[in-house]
Amino acid sequence: MSEMLPLQVVELTPPGRGAVATLLVEGPGAAALVERKFRACGGRPLRSGAADRLVFGRFGDPPGEELVVHCRSGRSVELHCHGGTAAVAMVEKVLVEFGCRVVPWRDWLGARQEDPIAAAAGAALAEARTEPTAAILLDQYHGALRREFEQIEQALRNHDATGARRRVDALLARAELGRHLVRPWQVVLAGRTNVGKSSLINALLGYGRAIVHPTPGTTCDVVTATTAMGGWPVELSDTAGLRAAEDAVERAGVQRARQQLADADLLVLVFDASKTWSDSDKALLDAWPNALPIDNKCDLLGEAAPTPGQTAARHIPASCRVCSGANRLTTSALTGQGIEALVRAIAGRLVPDPPPPGAAVPFTDEQVQALIGYRASIR
Repeated sequence: MSEMLPLQVVELTPPGRGAVATLLVEGPGAAALVERKFRACGGRPLRSGAADRLVFGRFGDPPGEELVVHCRSGRSVELHCHGGTAAVAMVEKVLVEFGCRVVPWRDWLGARQEDPIAAAAGAALAEARTEPTAAILLDQYHGALRREFEQIEQALRNHDATGARRRVDALLARAELGRHLVRPWQVVLAGRTNVGKSSLINALLGYGRAIVHPTPGTTCDVVTATTAMGGWPVELSDTAGLRAAEDAVERAGVQRARQQLADADLLVLVFDASKTWSDSDKALLDAWPNALPIDNKCDLLGEAAPTPGQTAARHIPASCRVCSGANRLTTSALTGQGIEALVRAIAGRLVPDPPPPGAAVPFTDEQVQALIGYRASIR
């Protein structure tokens, strides 16, 4: 594949400030080109020593940029320079002046892969935020999804509609998980004012991201922070309290909160365990029947506090089946009670059936659309 590529330079490390940035110069005459502007501290030519060695020196017009050169071959040279956009831009500028073409790393990676699924998985791996998501993408990089597509096509050729449909449906069932391997799940905390949403999101994160204050309506905008729960990437949002706002600013905050609720993958409805269950509380649950309800502030119940993770039944009428029983969690953002149970509950709602190692998982919209096309063609 490399024989067909022109002389090019690829930035292999993420852009921005960092200790070291790595550029790859690849193509016919790569080592000769680098040597024209590289001055080794020892004074010897770059290619005069042992193969595959590291050489420290300066690159570019004097005084030049300090860097370490790793000459893999005459066609492949790595340049390790100071991190940051200025140093990288200077090195790239010199290389371009001598005939190099700057190639985005995604394009470079795609050109080296004959399998588009492997190329997409390799690119997605760079954005994976947790070990479980990286492991799933690595399985796709090594061919799990490609093999499943091939099995579907083989079943169709054999007129095995049942087998093809079963495989397609199994993959589509994992599509939602696949789409979130590099894009966090959106989890929104909502509820009335002063139920402790901001304190709860801080407890879940382990640091103070949201402002906590006893004054109702303190949170007037959507506050977000990214974390991981059960190994899955999650973006938590702390919204304004849901109530009849008294001024324009607060009304705007409530409107933004409701929009965030509509876009959420999971809504966590937070209630105050120390307050008597009200019709307005029930109305919230009726409006969001798929939400995960939480009774917060269980520390205020004193001796009557329920075991963390169990219902605060004395505040809930027996007729309200949807909001009572084992599905009701209790927490205290102040003491930390029930926080681990809440994390497990959120992770379980987002990914109730994690795929086993080596399983095929579609992770791009194009792959999902291809599966939908397969499904429509099966008779």
